[in-house]
Amino acid sequence: MTGIPPPGAPSPAPGCGAGRRADRRGGPLSRLTALAPPLGVAALAAVGCGVVLWADPTAPGNPLPTCPTKAWLGLVCPGCGALRMTYSLLHGDLLAAAHYNAVALAALPLLAWTWVAWLRARLDRRPRRSWQHHRWAPMAVLGVLLVWWVIRNIPVSPFLALRV
Repeated sequence: MTGIPPPGAPSPAPGCGAGRRADRRGGPLSRLTALAPPLGVAALAAVGCGVVLWADPTAPGNPLPTCPTKAWLGLVCPGCGALRMTYSLLHGDLLAAAHYNAVALAALPLLAWTWVAWLRARLDRRPRRSWQHHRWAPMAVLGVLLVWWVIRNIPVSPFLALRV
């Protein structure tokens, strides 16, 4: 079949989903097309991890960029230390990873959960709800990041250890 209606049959109106029905049959090309975005993100993350492993952000004179917020404003942003955290985590040093950026380390399971939910939704070809779809999720993430930013920049004794 070519997908052309027989003579005399009413043609579907544009945008009625006639093209989507053919794609839902689950052929190998449509499945690969559905998985391309999540697998592309996974490949980019793997390349990023490889760069962090190669560059060693804990060594002096590494080629990785420094945080612009720290360089320009002198403030430690919520993401400062994330490269060193990733490097330590890839080498299995969980305590050092938590020392460099504890909030980013705690966010990794949520990011993994989000990626798996996205992958499953693409495989099933239907939307799936995950933690980030709740009404409170954006404000909770923003609140945690703002509190982490303020706490890391308090210039007194216990909080100075969070500046990395």
